This record gives sequence, structure tokens and C-alpha cells, in this order.
Amino acid sequence: MSGEHTGPAALLEVYDTALPAVYGFVVRRCSDRRVAEDVTSETFLAAMDSVRRDADLIPTVPWLIGVARHKLADHWRRAQRTPEPVPDVPDPPGEDLAEVHLDRMIAHHTLAQLTPIHRSVLTLRYVDDLPVAECAEIMGRTVGATEALLTRAKRAFRAAYPGQPARSTRKGGRA
Repeated sequence: MSGEHTGPAALLEVYDTALPAVYGFVVRRCSDRRVAEDVTSETFLAAMDSVRRDADLIPTVPWLIGVARHKLADHWRRAQRTPEPVPDVPDPPGEDLAEVHLDRMIAHHTLAQLTPIHRSVLTLRYVDDLPVAECAEIMGRTVGATEALLTRAKRAFRAAYPGQPARSTRKGGRA
């Protein structure tokens, strides 16, 4: 971006670069291309509203990804379900790719068994690698409530993960 424009003109200037990045971000977290297209459109409409309200705002690709993250969270809340996350981290060198792929398939299957809210918090925290405070903001919860939710979601994931021994959840015990 040349920096000559502000407001709507600045959004138009970054649009060609940002569109594939924003769509790519959304489609990796969404199992339906139509939904990904809708969320991407909502992202740019919200961005246009923002730059119209604040003419000094200079939109960037990272800022638009943040807007997309919020729009995707809004979609998840409306739909009361979350997509299975798609990892975008490359496989570590030297690992057995078949084993890594199997581990991912098992993790995706396990996530699919969880409640939508548990899938959502685990996806935001561990797939998107967001701090708990940012997860809380996106989910419209307090940090404390999000930490408690994350604890319950991890416990539910461990319990649903194939081959895990049943653990006691007695009061005062760790699960």
C-alpha cells in the first residue's frame, strides 16, 4: 500500500492483496466454501463500514484477518456449531507423515464429538494460537469464564480421545 489513501480508498487499495489472505484464513476454519465466501463478504462490508466511520483508519491485511476472525466467531455463535479446525502448521521434519496424519484425523474426530462451545474455545486457543484474553473477547465472555471453559473443554477432549483411560473426576482430584 502506498499510504497515499485513507478511508474507503485505502481499503480499495489493499483489497486485491487482502482478499485471498482473508478468504484463505476463513476457508481453512470453515467446512463449507459458501459459508467461507459469506463470511469473507461480511468481513469486507464491516471493514468498509469501519473506514467510512474513521477516515484515518488505514486497513491492513492483519487488521482484516482480525475482522474476519470476529465475523467467523459471529457465524459460529449464530449457527451454534463450529467447524473442525484445519491445521496450517507444516509437519515437523523427520516425523512419520502417516502417523502425523492419523493423529490429526483422531484429533479432528475427537473435536467433532465435543459441544460447539468446547470446539470453539479449543480452536481459538490452540489452532489459532490466541491468548485466553483474546478468546474471551471473541466469545463475548470474561477471561475467568473463558479459562474455566477452556479447562472443561480440555477435560472433555481428553475424555473423548480414543484409548484414554477413564479418570476420576472426584472433587479435589485432577481430571
